[in-house]
Amino acid sequence: MRFPGGPEWTVDELLDEVQARATHLHSQGVAAGDFVLVWLPSGPDMMVAWFALNYIGAVFVPLNIDYRGNLLAHAINETRAQLLISHPDLIERLQGLELPALQSILHTGAGAPPQSGLAVGSFHEPVDVGSVVAPQAVDAGDTQTVIFTSGTTGPSKGVLCPYRQILLTGIATYGYLGRQDTVMIELPMFHIGGVGAVIGALHAGATLVIFDGFRTQDFWQRVQEFSVTSSSGLIGSMAAFLLQAEPHPQDRNNTLRMLTMMLNPQALQAAERFGFDYVSGFNMTELSVPLISEPNCTVAGSLGTPRDGVECRVVDDNDQPVAVGEAGELIVRADAPWAFNKGYLNRPEATAEAWRGGWFHTGDLVRRDNRGNYYYVDRKKDAIRRRGENISSVEVEQVLLTHPGVREAAAVGVDSPLGEQEVLVALTADTDLDFTAVTEFCIPRMPHYMVPRYFRLLDDLPKTPTNKVRKQVLRAAGITADTFDREAHGLKVSRTRLS
Repeated sequence: MRFPGGPEWTVDELLDEVQARATHLHSQGVAAGDFVLVWLPSGPDMMVAWFALNYIGAVFVPLNIDYRGNLLAHAINETRAQLLISHPDLIERLQGLELPALQSILHTGAGAPPQSGLAVGSFHEPVDVGSVVAPQAVDAGDTQTVIFTSGTTGPSKGVLCPYRQILLTGIATYGYLGRQDTVMIELPMFHIGGVGAVIGALHAGATLVIFDGFRTQDFWQRVQEFSVTSSSGLIGSMAAFLLQAEPHPQDRNNTLRMLTMMLNPQALQAAERFGFDYVSGFNMTELSVPLISEPNCTVAGSLGTPRDGVECRVVDDNDQPVAVGEAGELIVRADAPWAFNKGYLNRPEATAEAWRGGWFHTGDLVRRDNRGNYYYVDRKKDAIRRRGENISSVEVEQVLLTHPGVREAAAVGVDSPLGEQEVLVALTADTDLDFTAVTEFCIPRMPHYMVPRYFRLLDDLPKTPTNKVRKQVLRAAGITADTFDREAHGLKVSRTRLS
């Protein structure tokens, strides 16, 4: 396991680090089954914290490093965790939040972190190597991690992911890996894609090179420097970004062997241009890749077919099968217990609704052709997909509704030239709005990827007779002549980067 600019560990060396931190966590009172929040960028501390918690049977709960404000408070309070392992530069975001259960913080820095009103200690506290704690036995159905969804119909939900689900996610996605491979991990650990990539590479005995995020300008340099043969995947608009570079005769002169990616036109063009093989599939935080394609599938847009041990159906609102070629909701179940999620944290009603009839209801609309290939159609709910992130329109709207000049807000996705969507918000207000000021209002209150690019000011939002916003009307209108484009006005935002 390699960390550019940091340590390089063999499996045995990684185990030594994990045992030391597990012993320290145990001395802090962390026990099997405890939920512990981890608020760190991808890197050595993140990996050791994850495995140290699982080593003693505790539950790893990674937090998005872009969380702030009410979104941050909701995630912390939902877990009722008493301990947070945090990068010191993030701690100041806790100021002013109501966090009744949280009691202490272990920070990963060298100096004193900002004041937080909580008990603060060091994650790197030395331990007696002669008193290393013993590992805690776990079962396949024990909760390994809790990953928060995007909250498409309200506040984000914590998905209870058992050990078998996480293991199968890695194996199903990266079954093509071997000991000879070097896998570049660019997806974060608060994302099922990042967690699954790490587990898949470890299961295969491959070498991992872990970065703190994807950067278009660094991608090929990283591949060359570390002789990368695979990566955590080309998701979202990554392929479109890579294609923006001018073609070069040496484009295919690289070490990439096979990638996991979506079969959209940009990704297929990237595979051809840069000369790598690929597989595709379908997954979400709650599942373990129920659909997977054969290598180098040429059926554009295909999600593949059900993998071994999984059943998939396409159904209507009454869970009745729809005809081949018709759109319906994808529902799934597995032969092995604990292959999928255990439900939603503190949400028994949502769990029962999702698992009704013994099938997990994905909320995604798909269609199936007569050869058994599945194709994505749309999300049943109002999610927006931007650059690899699922964004809750509700959460965008909730932030904007706290602006003193905003009366109503409706967020929708509009098509982007890069292949996914950008966020457009339609607003009503009692006075004129300065959209530059509205953008600046959003930036400290939501993750960078949620900040709307487009704004429209309307007299009234289109609504149904029951007073529900007709978002399909806003989507159909798209970017109109009166739409404010923040990027055209020089207002750009970027993700959090920590040293």
